[in-house]
Amino acid sequence: MPYSLRHAGVSLWLESGVSPAEVARRAGHSIAVLFRFYAKAIHRSQDQANWQIEQALASAHRP
Repeated sequence: MPYSLRHAGVSLWLESGVSPAEVARRAGHSIAVLFRFYAKAIHRSQDQANWQIEQALASAHRP
């Protein structure tokens, strides 16, 4: 059970938009381990990343 809770927590952090480097640090993983075991959660966070990029680009074009 602790492993399941840990996995759920790390997945939640990633899907919430926390940077993979910070998630790896907090989980005590290397980034390589994080990418290997949590690739699905990282992939699911792409929509959030795309939205953030779009917002940054939109604000950069405002006078």
